[in-house]
Amino acid sequence: MARLHHTERARRGITRRGFFKAAAVSVPAAAAMVSILSGCTNSSKESVDSDPVVVEEDSAVNVTDSYTYVDSTYTAAHEWSLPLGNVLHPGEGTWIPVTTAGASASPMVKGSALSLASGTLFEVVSKSITSSSTAVIYDVRCSDSVYAWLELDLVTRDWWLYASSFSDGALTGETKTLWQGTSDYDPAPFACSGTKVVWQVQPSTSGAKTAEKSYCYVWTSGAGDATAAVESPGRFATKPSVSNGYVVVSPRVHADEGTYYGITAYTLDDDLATRVAQLVMPKGVKPFRASYVGGRFLVSVEASYSSGGLLGQMGTYIGTESGGFVKLDREPSEGGCGKGNVFVIKSKASYFVIDTDAQTYTGISSVDRTVDYGEYPARDGECTTFVTFSTVKDATTGYPATVTVRTFGL
Repeated sequence: MARLHHTERARRGITRRGFFKAAAVSVPAAAAMVSILSGCTNSSKESVDSDPVVVEEDSAVNVTDSYTYVDSTYTAAHEWSLPLGNVLHPGEGTWIPVTTAGASASPMVKGSALSLASGTLFEVVSKSITSSSTAVIYDVRCSDSVYAWLELDLVTRDWWLYASSFSDGALTGETKTLWQGTSDYDPAPFACSGTKVVWQVQPSTSGAKTAEKSYCYVWTSGAGDATAAVESPGRFATKPSVSNGYVVVSPRVHADEGTYYGITAYTLDDDLATRVAQLVMPKGVKPFRASYVGGRFLVSVEASYSSGGLLGQMGTYIGTESGGFVKLDREPSEGGCGKGNVFVIKSKASYFVIDTDAQTYTGISSVDRTVDYGEYPARDGECTTFVTFSTVKDATTGYPATVTVRTFGL
């Protein structure tokens, strides 16, 4: 397969998709340029897309109307305080990815990881490894085996996605450059699971490449190549969500018929080659977050549409086309997570905990003095331990003082 020289790629933009060879470097040395190879996406994209799901607005079971409220039995198994400036991100295992504010303007942000076994915060990437002096660490994700981070140039809006094997709170292998993009492409949404990194490359809504297709890629720690797994004729609607061996992405489908998003679950172990389930939203309805828990989709819609039936209304939905839906009639602000028949969904500063088997719901209250800043989940998809964090104000001054992290068994 013919390779594109770097200067030719820079001129043409990211237009050749398929497989690429990731170049190895050692932190903190500057990363070598990715060599992109032409190729084809996984055969899973050739599967026939499902028909859009349009059902009556009153066809779902409404949690607050039909389920029984029960007193909460959820108490925090662990609670830790972190310094201000730490922001947790969704992680699947015993390590949670964290962006940490630097003590000065340089570095502005560090990449960290929180151990759920000890509550200890480990500094993983101390500074940007990109040669640009105006680049900062923009986002991080990790599993128990791989750590990935995205760096963004604050002036040019160029960005780089890096990854390395990870263990015991530290990088353990060579750092790979997974992708490099310009301001014509959004900084890649990405996720980590097991030894794999999943990310999406899609054109910016205001750049010079708006007509280009979008792609979802998968890379395995230790490998030289990554797989171009899913192609979308337009931008993806949701970030990639990893959940107990599955990955959910929401590409455009039925492109010749209008704007439709197909929320699709794939198996991760074969690099998204196998499609497990799909939920095609009504025409024009864009999902906000989507995951796959207990064999059912967990989908949120942040606006109400004039058409589309049930799934065109604001709220969070649990279910499938064949099995029907359960709806939480609240404005969503983050994605949900859960285990089996138990689902945790954020509502303002607290959480709903919904048991679709027992047909009950309860809540997890926020930490005191967090109303202004709210609580946020650090889990996505299937999990046995729920993790939440919040910025807490000092009781005497009213100013932000610490970041509180709590864990709950599901």
